[in-house]
Amino acid sequence: MSPAVTTDSREPGEDSTPIAKRILIGDPLDSEKLDEQLLPKRRALPIFASDALSSVAYAPQELLMILAIGGTAMLAFSPWVALAVVALLIVVVLSYRQLIKAYPSGGGDYEVARTNLGEKAGVVVAAALLVDYILTVAVSVASGVDNIISALPSLAPWRVELAVGFVVLIIIVNLRGVREASSAFAVPTYIFIGSVGVMVATGLIRTLLGDAPVASSAQFAMEAESLSQVALILLILRAFSSGCSALTGVEAVSNGVPAFRAPKIANAQKTLVMMGTIAILLFSGLTALGLIAGVHYAEDPCALVGFDCVNQPQPSLMAQIAAATFGMGSIPFFIIQAATACVLLLAANTAFNGFPLLGAVLARDGYAPKSLNTRGDRLVFSNGMIILGLAAILVLVVFQADLTTLIQLYIIGVFVSFSLGQVGMVKHWRRELRLLHPSTAADRAEARRGLLINGIGATFTVAVLVIVTVTKFTHGAWLVFIAIPILAFLMVGVSRYYRDVEHEIAMDDDVHYGSTGDVALVLVNRLQKPVAKAVDYALSAKHDKTIAVHVAVSKESAQEVQTDWEVHRMPVPLVIIESPYRQYAAPLAAFIRKYREKHGSSVVTVYLPQYIVGHWWETFLHNRRARRIAQQLMMVHGVQITLVPWLLDSSEIVYGRRSRPMPGDDRAGRASATYGLVAHTDSPDER
Repeated sequence: MSPAVTTDSREPGEDSTPIAKRILIGDPLDSEKLDEQLLPKRRALPIFASDALSSVAYAPQELLMILAIGGTAMLAFSPWVALAVVALLIVVVLSYRQLIKAYPSGGGDYEVARTNLGEKAGVVVAAALLVDYILTVAVSVASGVDNIISALPSLAPWRVELAVGFVVLIIIVNLRGVREASSAFAVPTYIFIGSVGVMVATGLIRTLLGDAPVASSAQFAMEAESLSQVALILLILRAFSSGCSALTGVEAVSNGVPAFRAPKIANAQKTLVMMGTIAILLFSGLTALGLIAGVHYAEDPCALVGFDCVNQPQPSLMAQIAAATFGMGSIPFFIIQAATACVLLLAANTAFNGFPLLGAVLARDGYAPKSLNTRGDRLVFSNGMIILGLAAILVLVVFQADLTTLIQLYIIGVFVSFSLGQVGMVKHWRRELRLLHPSTAADRAEARRGLLINGIGATFTVAVLVIVTVTKFTHGAWLVFIAIPILAFLMVGVSRYYRDVEHEIAMDDDVHYGSTGDVALVLVNRLQKPVAKAVDYALSAKHDKTIAVHVAVSKESAQEVQTDWEVHRMPVPLVIIESPYRQYAAPLAAFIRKYREKHGSSVVTVYLPQYIVGHWWETFLHNRRARRIAQQLMMVHGVQITLVPWLLDSSEIVYGRRSRPMPGDDRAGRASATYGLVAHTDSPDER
């Protein structure tokens, strides 16, 4: 057996990356530089924790807004609801520290559920996480646009366009690679943490000094709904479920462990704790300041008595607190608004890291298309990023980037994954205790501690899942309960498909060898240089026999090709196949079958000349007939396809050179390509 040889297909100094792609994304990175893309803690925090950190910008707002439905008196429950959210956040952070240590491969809740609860639970968790990541992008961007509109109300009519534009921008930045994305997103995230921290401290100090900030909405009374005792309890639970949006993003760290620098587990755990601590402090501080300043934020702005809900948008809670603390129009006000808008927009970046990594794990396990496990030019899972971006754009357009509507769909998916993940961890620790030897006291103590933490986590998250489901189901969350099972069903179908294909193509001893004969067919439409080049390639391959074939859809075309063939003294015989129904692949396939019946099990190589173009719009000016013929001929037994590229002048944009070779000239396009050439291609002679 000949030794394998690895070659680099690019010539020295040659770069086949399109100019536009190189400008937007950057030059391709060598696979050996993958370790350089791993993140230290200071960069991992803004990348993986931006969702959880940014949620404190809208979680207090949503909590107060829901309680305000029952009137300003209901706001007295706010501290207790916020305290319950903080307690839950502490439990979830501690639980995920255990999960990171036990399952550091990047599968997170999906891997835990699949390993401990079975395949069905695993795909349900995966589907829930994928849906949640899509909604994370939509909610984060919509919230960011809300804060921009609060500072610049004139932009309100462009809400959807702004949201879509920001998603496209985030996609491009992430496609440039993890390191570049972390550099771009780190500064706004830390500015947000610092500026909001300063605002909370300033507001609380002013309150202690007897000069408490007063929000602009404090003067507006609120039209309250009449509530029964049952409705009152449901309202409090609904406010709690909206406040629990502060927990979203916690799971992203467990899914992103492979992206951390060594020691991966320790760095991921420390990042998770830092994220949880900052989120708790900011969430508590903003909720407290909202109550101190008397922020009144209504689900329906017209419910604010005296507020002009027709001519101006309702300012966000963050904008009202910033204005009350530092003054409307002050420099600190605009800094906080800009930082909040940035971090809310960049919160989508957590999903752009979690979704592709989870997609790669699912593809590795056979539950998603294999393309999701392929790294792009910049060593990121670019296919997953693009799919996530397109899905988020669709959601934003359908729901018109309305935060109040979108947030009702939110957190359902994440609490499904929280609940099943924590239940899976409980089963994991119980199994560990059964398997550990009694003499390993330290390990058994650690397992008991993990069982206690994850047991509490499972109890809390399952309870919250029930609350969230009950309070949000009729407000739009039913859509999520439809999407998750459908996605899970599709993933199981993909897994079954891959399993069947693997079984079908598995190697065994029944494979028969010994095809006899070797014939080349060169497909000819008109005699032009690309055809001559294909003939030259076929002859240089030294087949037993080389034949040129013209599929004639009219007598005139057949006569023209035959005359040209004789005039130019072509070195191979020409066979004309009549096609009165103007088909190409079917008559050629029939010819091949008859040839093999007559001459035995010959291997037939069909050479198809192809145009390579440089402009995207040129693809619409060619009919791509050769590609369609190739796809149909691949269904014919004993046939292999060889594409012979002909580079048009415009391809100089892509390859930096022109292709005008004649047979025997190897300056450009000197190698034919097997079917699957990645380029805009088309049949020559059809322009």
